[in-house]
Amino acid sequence: MTIIGDMSAFLYRLGRGCATYRWRTMLVWIVAAVALISLNQAFGAELSRGLDMPGVDSQVAHDLLRDEFPTDAGIQAQVVVQAPSGTLLADPPQADAIRRLRASLQAEPVIVGINGSDPDALGASANALARSANSVNADGTIGLITVGFDPDLETSRELVERLEAVGDAAIEQFGSATLRVEYGGTIYIETRETDTGIGEVAGLLAAVIILLVAFGSLVAMSLPIGVALVGLIIGVMGVMGLVAIGLPVPDFAPSMASMIGLGVGIDYVLFIVTRYREGLREGLTVPDAIGRANATAGLAVIFAGGTVVIAILGLAMAGIPFMTAAAVSVSAIMVLMVAASVTALPALLGWVGIRIFPRRQRRLHIERVRSLAASGERSAGAVEVHAVWQRWGTHVSKHAIKYCVVTLVVLVALTAPVLWINMGFPDQGNEDPESTHRQAYDLLAEAFGPGFNGPLLIAADTTGTNAAELAELSAAVVADPGIVAVSPTHFSPVGNAATFTAFPTTSPQDTTTFDTLERLRTEIFPAVLERPDAVHVGGGTATFADVAGRVAARLPVFIGAVIVLSFLLLILVFRSILVPLKAAILNLLSIGAAYGVLVAVFNWGWGLSLIGMAEPVPIVSFIPMFTFAVLFGLSMDYEVFLMSRIKEEYILNGDNNQSVISGIANTARVITSAALIMIAVFVGFVSNPDPTIKMLGLSLATAIAVDASIVRIVLVPASMRLMGDTNWWFPRWLEWLPRFDIEGEQSLPPREYIHAEPATT
Repeated sequence: MTIIGDMSAFLYRLGRGCATYRWRTMLVWIVAAVALISLNQAFGAELSRGLDMPGVDSQVAHDLLRDEFPTDAGIQAQVVVQAPSGTLLADPPQADAIRRLRASLQAEPVIVGINGSDPDALGASANALARSANSVNADGTIGLITVGFDPDLETSRELVERLEAVGDAAIEQFGSATLRVEYGGTIYIETRETDTGIGEVAGLLAAVIILLVAFGSLVAMSLPIGVALVGLIIGVMGVMGLVAIGLPVPDFAPSMASMIGLGVGIDYVLFIVTRYREGLREGLTVPDAIGRANATAGLAVIFAGGTVVIAILGLAMAGIPFMTAAAVSVSAIMVLMVAASVTALPALLGWVGIRIFPRRQRRLHIERVRSLAASGERSAGAVEVHAVWQRWGTHVSKHAIKYCVVTLVVLVALTAPVLWINMGFPDQGNEDPESTHRQAYDLLAEAFGPGFNGPLLIAADTTGTNAAELAELSAAVVADPGIVAVSPTHFSPVGNAATFTAFPTTSPQDTTTFDTLERLRTEIFPAVLERPDAVHVGGGTATFADVAGRVAARLPVFIGAVIVLSFLLLILVFRSILVPLKAAILNLLSIGAAYGVLVAVFNWGWGLSLIGMAEPVPIVSFIPMFTFAVLFGLSMDYEVFLMSRIKEEYILNGDNNQSVISGIANTARVITSAALIMIAVFVGFVSNPDPTIKMLGLSLATAIAVDASIVRIVLVPASMRLMGDTNWWFPRWLEWLPRFDIEGEQSLPPREYIHAEPATT
């Protein structure tokens, strides 16, 4: 018996066993859930908000500054003040308000430092240079107070609220006509809320409606939703914190896991429940129908889920710890979803029995089973063939060339914007224009130039440099056309490091800023320093550039590895060369279309207002890699589900054209329902305030919509019609490869048919 046969037979026994001993099965799940959640509560670590990436220049700079300037290593916030029109910050009313504001902030025990906009350091005749050194703009109307918090303090929304409350209370007696105060800084990025909102709930409700329409039964609808939700809760509340003990799981991972886990979990249960219903219609007993659904559709679920997990874990190839951690945590939830589908679901089906059908259909089902039992005719033809999809498959087959050309043109057109993709990281300049941190960002850009919000922190190891070299370096940096100003050089208390800040002429998201950064590292440092490797550039802008560079360097290798792996797996499944090759090409077109839509929406601004954003933003640099991993795996679900039916028909009748039509007729409804569920779930996450989650939700929804409509229901049957029997060509010199029967029917025991009237409850 083959490995797949062994697995199929095992899943058959597992499904029947879980259905027979359903109380024990559910008890095991309850105990496991309680244990995991309790362990997470007791030992789980907090999720990370950082972008640590060992080995890159910005990380070396960060580590050097953290070690040598410990008092500056804590959280920082910005308090931006603006004098009313026609007044200056140095005027007495404004100066008094600023003194009160600074004193109130300094009195807070968690605040360890206050810098900038000191009215006592400015006189009425202070020149522009003095104002600049005191973080006040040249005309003396806008100033910046930098607030440093205790380095041991954890970021939290409460900390932000406390900062705003203290600041507002300090100037309340002066009135808003005296001084305008806005709050910003990286603390707002690190405490951004990513909680589930109304959009996610609406997506889940849409999935409920789709399942109700597809099954026509509350009981059948509740199974996919319930199993997926339980698996997700266990994963997020019981697994992620445990993974975070050893890996820096990013704070956006729960939203990613919820999106992917819900969509995939519902679909996997849908596939198994559909197969179970088919077995009942054929006249199988409930235990045998459960076992066979688990052995066939359950085996396909394990195959598809395993492919998704492998593809997601491939993100570790990027060498970026937070991406590796996100991949591990999301993969763990995927494993939970698959495990729940082949164990908890059979147990639930054991309770449900024929109530999986709507009440009005149960009597018809009983009469059909009685008729089959009396006649002795048993046939797999009991599977429903939908006339609408049968006609559609025939229509596409007759006009295959036309549909191939049109759909390829559409896919290429959707993919074309990728040529102009702008990758980076959204910052506070992309936030809600009415928010205080966006207002602070805009005021600082107005006062000090667009590059002030994306400074380059230059850190030098003074064991490899001297004061004269640093002075020469500072002069060379400020002389660069991409730099508008530099701060004075500061030395660490023990003298092992020095740092100064360079302010670019362009904004943090401008590609010119990244060109300036690259020029500093590759041209200016080597020209000035005897040891260029002793000086590093850090800060948010440099970190984002390094992440984007690492992803861009590894993305082609990652894509190639995933494609080759899926190609080899599909060769084993379908024993064909052209079918896997076509699948890889079509999957790339689906994903390319998703990338193109991302560019059109987020880079070009098409329809941004519809998703709650005010202006274009760069595509988060790791989104293309992450979405590729997820989408390629999900596309494999539909490919296996559709092609296995087509191959099954081809083996029976040897007619390629008729096999394609029958395969579409038998699977299109399930594929469409599954795709609509995923799209509903993914679109729901587009309302999330985090741009990263918006991008992930939109890209996944777009790719699934394209894949399940244009690709699977149009381009696949049209292209297979044109290729004819060549679809199934397999060279003789590869016959030694093992046979991978994804349906696994050959290894199962004889079918058990009902010979008496089934129970009605």
